[in-house]
Amino acid sequence: MLSDPVPTLPGVSIAESHTPAETGSPSHAPGAAAPSRPLALSPSRAEDFKRCPLLYRLRAIDRIPEVPTRAQVRGTLVHAVLEELFALPAPDRLLSAAEDLVRPVWERMVAERPESADPIGEDTESFLGEARTLVARYYTLEDPTRFDADVCEERLELELDGGLRLRGVADRIDVATTGEVRVVDYKTGRVPGEKSEATALFQMKFYALMLLHLRGRVPEQLRLLYLASGAVLTYTPDAAELHRFQRTLAAMWDAITTAGATGDFPARPGRLCSWCDHRALCPAFGGTVPPYPGWPVVPTENAAPNGSNEER
Repeated sequence: MLSDPVPTLPGVSIAESHTPAETGSPSHAPGAAAPSRPLALSPSRAEDFKRCPLLYRLRAIDRIPEVPTRAQVRGTLVHAVLEELFALPAPDRLLSAAEDLVRPVWERMVAERPESADPIGEDTESFLGEARTLVARYYTLEDPTRFDADVCEERLELELDGGLRLRGVADRIDVATTGEVRVVDYKTGRVPGEKSEATALFQMKFYALMLLHLRGRVPEQLRLLYLASGAVLTYTPDAAELHRFQRTLAAMWDAITTAGATGDFPARPGRLCSWCDHRALCPAFGGTVPPYPGWPVVPTENAAPNGSNEER
């Protein structure tokens, strides 16, 4: 059984990455947060580029703000509750304690980011009830009183040969007393169908590859816990597969930096376009793409410390 934490991940120093030649002035969209660190590939941004290069550009380079949905805010809340749950002593991690965490964690979220409450409106009690339902479903999948997490919400970053920079956040990493490593990711949406299961597998391989480099071993198990349905998706990676996956990511990063040199990020219409916040800027829907701001350049003195503003 996975239990008993060992020391947390060591810090990872970040070398300067190779960036494409600038085109236009290095800036960001009006109203968007200025980049605080060099671009990196995360599971979410990699999926964006695979799905639609223009979507990748608008999110990663232009950094155009998006309005969070109720489901996204609910997911953030549940992740925060489970993180606080594992900060409690193991005997205290009862379902009642987890449910009691929902309201104070939500109030702190709103105090820190008032816009979090925008999708909820006056429906706070119903929203908190939805979060408690997901937390309760978690207890049908695991008993958190029987083991300790090594780390929760661990921000990971490293740069590999050739300038490939990877970045992500692991919801939870467990380490057995015998050294086996398990990575657990909470999903608050529906269990993936046949098409979207590949997306989940991509994310799991991404974290397995990062931990192979950061911890020097292939994780023995990666688990996705789908709290809405109670389904569990388990993946057991191997080193050869992860090295092939690294080559796939390197080729993707080469394609991104090549596009970054010219600003050529074409739209790729698909079945998820109806959910996209950026249709008004997409030529596939009659919109006009904003002028390309150029590849983000982050002055050394403005670089954020390792571990902030990460993406899943």
